[in-house]
Amino acid sequence: MTLAGTLETELELKSPADKYFKRISSELHHAPNASPDKVHAIEVHEGDWETPGSVKLWTYTLNGKKEVIKDKIEVDEAKKSVTLVAVDGHVMEKYKSYKVTLHIVPKGEASVAKITLNFEKHHESHDDPKDYLQCVISVAKDIDEHLGSQAD
Repeated sequence: MTLAGTLETELELKSPADKYFKRISSELHHAPNASPDKVHAIEVHEGDWETPGSVKLWTYTLNGKKEVIKDKIEVDEAKKSVTLVAVDGHVMEKYKSYKVTLHIVPKGEASVAKITLNFEKHHESHDDPKDYLQCVISVAKDIDEHLGSQAD
């Protein structure tokens, strides 16, 4: 069993790429409205909502347990890519490193989210973070649905 790994998936979105990318790159404060059963709060810890490098503290539920994660956001406007790098929180108890990237690719009137989770475990006995990936997928779907329910 290896300590480092990558989990990947693709998610078909109904939202246009530009609209979805804007939501995840500079409007994450809407995530609790889109996915209230999973994301309870997101607070700016350093920086602001729009500046790459800003640090946010998330409160969320995973497997029925309330957890927190503090992450730093990296944004690549040209590639429509957002990366959240964990710097503190419950996820760091099992993983030395944890990084989620959402790359939004236009597909006609809609888009595709290519989701990549890179991680390194503290111990071989820890499971791969498949439950965290499922949570990211679920929240990403909720954000897409929420965007679709809003008037432009």
